[in-house]
Amino acid sequence: MVKRDLTPDRAAGRPYRPPAARACPSRVRESGLFAACGKDQRPCRPVVSKGVPPTVKAIADTGFIVAFGNRHDRHHEWAIQIAATVTPPLLTCEAVLAEAAFQLGSCSYVLALVKDGMLQLAFDLAKNLTRLAELAKQYEDRQPDLADLCVICMSELHPRHSVVTVDQTDFRVYRRNRREMIPIVCPPNNRG
Repeated sequence: MVKRDLTPDRAAGRPYRPPAARACPSRVRESGLFAACGKDQRPCRPVVSKGVPPTVKAIADTGFIVAFGNRHDRHHEWAIQIAATVTPPLLTCEAVLAEAAFQLGSCSYVLALVKDGMLQLAFDLAKNLTRLAELAKQYEDRQPDLADLCVICMSELHPRHSVVTVDQTDFRVYRRNRREMIPIVCPPNNRG
């Protein structure tokens, strides 16, 4: 797999690498996840976010993808750490990809994450239209966007997957299967 820097806002001429990778240039990782992430090196020690198992299957929400792709995002380092702990691919949907591409200002970056195998489309809106309409009515007071509704529905379809999100406020309220809390992975001390 060809390694390339997918970080849209990198400094001209220099690929972005997290500080831990710069400190340990001898450790190179060939996995598709790190190639998709734009990193060609792995930190010397494993990076595990507090409270997150060493590997986890996950559903990616918009905020995670944006934080991962924008090194100036306040949750960027957290997103890099989470990317190292999840089992690729992270499941997602077209609505999340559309939001992330808009917020990052780069369709090609988001599509590259899918092409390189970090993200996988795993939702058919047409087949789940009835459930999405039910969720829209149930959470009408919160004014959820389509991406949130799709992620809730995906959590119902993939109950062993946690939702990786920066939107702790809403995802602590949302329920799958009407009453069940959605397992989430979010930045520590995140308020929204």
